[in-house]
Amino acid sequence: MRVGTAIVLIWLVIGAIAAGQRHYYDDRKASCAKAGTIVVTILAGPLNYVGANPKVHCKTPEPSK
Repeated sequence: MRVGTAIVLIWLVIGAIAAGQRHYYDDRKASCAKAGTIVVTILAGPLNYVGANPKVHCKTPEPSK
């Protein structure tokens, strides 16, 4: 059980590093797509270094006037 936990933790840390290298944390403007892309990049982990470049596109509804 501890080995599996360590593997998952290392996987997520590698994903967080990949997101940082792509400067996803630098932009102050928050959006649904930005947050989704960061989460998917972190979950992809080491796959980011073998060519995975996950992006999320979403559109939130505009408030009515």
